[in-house]
Amino acid sequence: MKTKMKLMASLKIWLAIYPSITLFLFLFGNALSVLPLYQRTFILTIALVPWIVFAGIPFLDFILRQFTYKPKK
Repeated sequence: MKTKMKLMASLKIWLAIYPSITLFLFLFGNALSVLPLYQRTFILTIALVPWIVFAGIPFLDFILRQFTYKPKK
């Protein structure tokens, strides 16, 4: 994989993960704060990895295609 593609993939993943983790912690952070760190991490990853893989990244791909679409002449 070329460097430019790796950078784009990293940026897309970060754009999906950061707001998702922030929202998850905003909504459930207080309830999860009583759990040990390893349990909070487990719950966070169980919830967010499928979200990122099946919804977050495909949604970002869709949005990016809308901005980079070049009509054929």
